[in-house]
Amino acid sequence: MGNTFYITTPIYYPSDKLHIGHSYTTVAADTMSRYKKLRGFDVMFLTGTDEHGQKIERKAEMAGKTPKEYVDGIVGWIINLWKTLDIQYDGFIRTTDEIHEKCVQKIFTKLYEKGDIYKGVYEGLYCTPCESFFTKHQLKDGKCPDCGREVESVKEDAYFFKLSKYQDALISHIENNPDFISPQTRQNEMINNFLKPGLEDLCVSRTTFKWGIPVEFDPGHVVYVWLDALSNYISALGYLSEDDSKYKKYWPCDVHLVGKEIVRFHTIIWPAMLLALGEELPKQVFGHGWLVIDGGKMSKSFGNVVDPEILVNKYGVDAIRYFLMREVAFGQDGNFTNEALITRINSDLANDLGNLLSRTVGMIDKYFGGKLPKEQEANDLDAEIKALAAAVITRYEAAMEKMLFSDALTEVWYFVRRVNKYIDETSPWVLAKDAAQSAKLAGVLYTLAESLRIISVLISPFMPNTPKAISSQLNISGAELQTWDSLKTFGLLEREVAISKGEIVFPRIDIKKELEELANAQKGGA
Repeated sequence: MGNTFYITTPIYYPSDKLHIGHSYTTVAADTMSRYKKLRGFDVMFLTGTDEHGQKIERKAEMAGKTPKEYVDGIVGWIINLWKTLDIQYDGFIRTTDEIHEKCVQKIFTKLYEKGDIYKGVYEGLYCTPCESFFTKHQLKDGKCPDCGREVESVKEDAYFFKLSKYQDALISHIENNPDFISPQTRQNEMINNFLKPGLEDLCVSRTTFKWGIPVEFDPGHVVYVWLDALSNYISALGYLSEDDSKYKKYWPCDVHLVGKEIVRFHTIIWPAMLLALGEELPKQVFGHGWLVIDGGKMSKSFGNVVDPEILVNKYGVDAIRYFLMREVAFGQDGNFTNEALITRINSDLANDLGNLLSRTVGMIDKYFGGKLPKEQEANDLDAEIKALAAAVITRYEAAMEKMLFSDALTEVWYFVRRVNKYIDETSPWVLAKDAAQSAKLAGVLYTLAESLRIISVLISPFMPNTPKAISSQLNISGAELQTWDSLKTFGLLEREVAISKGEIVFPRIDIKKELEELANAQKGGA
């Protein structure tokens, strides 16, 4: 497998609208994918849509459409949303894709022939919105413990997967691979709340609806959602197909990135399926927290969703991506407010980064007519700036490898703020008054420009467009100056930096006026 990296998001259920919470997962995966590509890895970043199930069948019927017609329109909207957020996935899998459906049928048959799937009768409680079965003691106040909705009593012929057979093997794997489930709190939850109390065999087929993948040898049954949906991670790679080269290249997955509410499916059901198939388990499942509003999970049914398209249209995609990755420690829950968003844009992007670029370009334009002279002289603070840049890069790399995105950005902004302070300490406006200090002034401005080059590379996984704006204004055209390896050397910019003064990248926002407008826009789009 060599220098490969395989990262996935969950495949998203085609609901009427994805909110900023869904975007959170996908932006994080895209950020990690871009970082690994920057480091020279051969990356496979997979996302997609989970399109089968009773809920879709019912919604399509209410809309007067076939299930496929119903999901096609929504999937198109999801793909456009990812374009809006500059998500650059390498694979997009739909569970209605032929390659997926054939793979799921082969998996089901293989497990049946092995004896790990058997036929029986299911009788229990089912939450249609969550596509989940529950026992009576798992309910909360008699309702679904996940979404709080009513459950239905179900009795039907069904096939079952011997999940209980793999309980001990799963516990052993988790205990022997401490990074398999991250963060640690999720690992403790899976072992103590689900595995040690005992696993029950899993219902993996349904007969009371038709919108699903038919069981190949018993077409009156359709494959139940979790065996169907979870298989996407290998079906997209050509598992059990005539061309399984991608599977051989990228599996096992380096990280499944999921919301904390579906960690149990990815760390219990999915690994058990893989054990039954005789395949390797993913290296890590990372269960991140939620973006919440007033302490509650975002949900359309609760009327508290935030539309990412509204935010991107108002503030630009880079500002939204930055906020999502900077505001909350990845893995923990974080509170989303419009005020926090605007405050972060004003303080970090407008005051710190935007101001640094504007001041640097402005001074090169004002004092040297837009082009620095070759004759430059270093000052006593330059060594400190260079050393700090090297230290920040090292700490940034360590944080990114652990998907501590907020920590990585904290390091970058520590450097941004230190470079801004460097301007005040060297006082270019004072040096400009003395012609004898011209070389020293040019040296100061060069240090600023080179610092901005390094900053632009470090923020590129998070903010795809801002580095282009920085490079454009500093006339950085060579691709070799925008690579990870280029960070190893401070001073790669041509000494005669020629600028092309552009617009302010992050204008300051009138927070009071903006909060009123944003509240009205989100209310209208809810």
